[in-house]
Amino acid sequence: MGTNPPFLLAAVSLLSALQMGYFARRVGLSRMAHKVLPPSIKGPPEFERTFRAHQNCVECYPVFLVTLWTCGLFFCEVTAAAGGLVYIIARQMYVTGYIKSAKKRLPGFYLTLTVFVTLSLLGLFGILYGVLHKYFGTHL
Repeated sequence: MGTNPPFLLAAVSLLSALQMGYFARRVGLSRMAHKVLPPSIKGPPEFERTFRAHQNCVECYPVFLVTLWTCGLFFCEVTAAAGGLVYIIARQMYVTGYIKSAKKRLPGFYLTLTVFVTLSLLGLFGILYGVLHKYFGTHL
């Protein structure tokens, strides 16, 4: 291993991947409970909300990983890992809320959005700082 491997980023990434597996399992259990056979995505509202909640998490996941690692590598690993843990909590709030009713997903959605914006801005700041330092000799 090289110097200072990003253990925290790797740990949060792995934890988030396990959470994604848990969400997929919830869809499978909902399929069985409501007798919705694959590949159908039509069924009772609770099944459809469970399915959509998982799909929305799948759609957000690449954005999360990119912002997590960009922030962690170019700004601060501890800050990024903390943001990643907040993201995991936000996604849990989102899925749990969405399964109950579409409106109950909103707190988790807004918290997720806050994490994305924060990690993105901090990562961008770190990149800009690095570019200015490396290519222009600027020390902020």
